[in-house]
Amino acid sequence: MQTLLNQFVYFTFFQSLFLLGIYLFSKKNRKNINGYVAFLIFVLLLGLSGRVLYISEVFGKTHRLIAFSEFATLFFGSTVFLFTRSSLENRRFSLKDLIHFIPGVLYILFIVGYYMLPSREIIQEKVNSGELFKVVTLIIGISLIFNIGYWFFSLRYFLRFRENLKNELSYTVKTQFFLNFLMAIGLCLVVWLIIYFISIIGLPKIERQARQFIWLGIAFIILFISYYKMIAPELFKIKQVPVTKKYAQSKLSTSDLEKLKTQLEMLMQEKKPYLNNKLLKAELAEMLGLSNPELARLLNESIGMNFFEYVNYYRIKEFVSLAQNNKYKNLTFYGLAQEAGFNSKTTFNKSFKKLMGTSPSEYFNKELQ
Repeated sequence: MQTLLNQFVYFTFFQSLFLLGIYLFSKKNRKNINGYVAFLIFVLLLGLSGRVLYISEVFGKTHRLIAFSEFATLFFGSTVFLFTRSSLENRRFSLKDLIHFIPGVLYILFIVGYYMLPSREIIQEKVNSGELFKVVTLIIGISLIFNIGYWFFSLRYFLRFRENLKNELSYTVKTQFFLNFLMAIGLCLVVWLIIYFISIIGLPKIERQARQFIWLGIAFIILFISYYKMIAPELFKIKQVPVTKKYAQSKLSTSDLEKLKTQLEMLMQEKKPYLNNKLLKAELAEMLGLSNPELARLLNESIGMNFFEYVNYYRIKEFVSLAQNNKYKNLTFYGLAQEAGFNSKTTFNKSFKKLMGTSPSEYFNKELQ
């Protein structure tokens, strides 16, 4: 088991070195690697250096070198959060972001002062008295709370952003890869949390060994994402759209909204803008002569749907109409869905089932009976 762990350490170390070298010396690839991830790779490299020096016994087999690995612990969560936020909003680095790294810096200073600088005799006294175990248990607990908290903020930020897209876009964008990244990080943290509680009940050796694999697992995920960010940056490029402002200052009366509702329905029926599979809410608002916030108010208050649901409602109606037309009898269900304005088979199936309460095949089988 230890041999496997050592091989994993060496692999991750050289992978970190390779990716960081590309970031520093390749201007072309540097554009595709998020700066926050590059910073995390540097921190990982620093931590892995301690393990490599310990395994190779270049300076002897001293456990103080392994403490370098702990330097990255409190940088995981905050960097994942900043990476998520900057990727979704295309936000550049700001000096204000440095506040997220303060706990990590304080953590490093504590490790250096408490464990790395004191003499071997002082450390041994702390071990014998049980103080070291209590302190290590406490700081690991704090770091877990810190990282899980930031992971939760990252996931909530991502889900909220994805939900907001439905208020602006009539189609879905590819966000699954990004969600998988967050889920993988979350899984590692959950496993780490379980093992942490196991150590508290009296099995600290299991926690020490397992924590190394979890730590390296997170490192591997980060490196994997960094690699894909470099070779396939489009996986992380989510459609940027203007966010609708609150419509609290809208002067439209209830009667105005009713008139606009009728006009909007006529527009959808006569001009069929929903056939544009990349239709934006801003485009529909312009066709109706409204501002983006006013259309948002019209949809939410008078119709009870968001933009995504409203447009796909008309696309489903169009799909049913086409499916009943002999002119299109040679097309598959998805072919008909594309004709109706859908750009995703998954979106079509989900929208159809939500509106009709059944799948397209079941719906038309009932129609034929």
